[in-house]
Amino acid sequence: MNEEVQLLLDVAEERMSGAVKHLETEFTKIRAGKASPSMLAGINVDYYGVITPLAQVANVGTTDARTIVIQPWEKKMLEIIEKEIQKANLGFNPVNNGEILRIVVPQLTEERRKALVKQVKNESETAKVSIRAVRRDSNDELKKLQKDGLAEDETIRAEETVQKLTDRFIDKVDKLTEVKEADIMKV
Repeated sequence: MNEEVQLLLDVAEERMSGAVKHLETEFTKIRAGKASPSMLAGINVDYYGVITPLAQVANVGTTDARTIVIQPWEKKMLEIIEKEIQKANLGFNPVNNGEILRIVVPQLTEERRKALVKQVKNESETAKVSIRAVRRDSNDELKKLQKDGLAEDETIRAEETVQKLTDRFIDKVDKLTEVKEADIMKV
């Protein structure tokens, strides 16, 4: 197989894999009834004038399946972290006891579960759109290579390979979505 074609296929696979990894990251932010430090992954705080991820200014952990505990390295950060969590509008309120912040993750209602499943499906569809965009870009590049002298049968084989990659990664997205939906709907 032509070196340029192989490079193009490798790049396509890497970009599709990136879309799946991004989806997995987004899924960790969608809670399924149990507490997880990753639920706070998107929160940044002002630390001496520098916007810093929460995990870099405090220990974030869980004490049980429904409680997240945040222990800042400096006590003066307690109120700043508390305000940022409230601003993030994640659906829970931290309790400040002067030493640590404690977040009790409420049980999900049926209505909330359905809304979360809808959010999961939206994230899943976004990942699929990204994968299909990679397929389109790859096929466009293959057509350009064909105009520059790549054999037609080699172009067709490469397009088939791109389609197999697309199918494989969309299947991964579907499986991840199925697992996450089942996790959310489990009471």
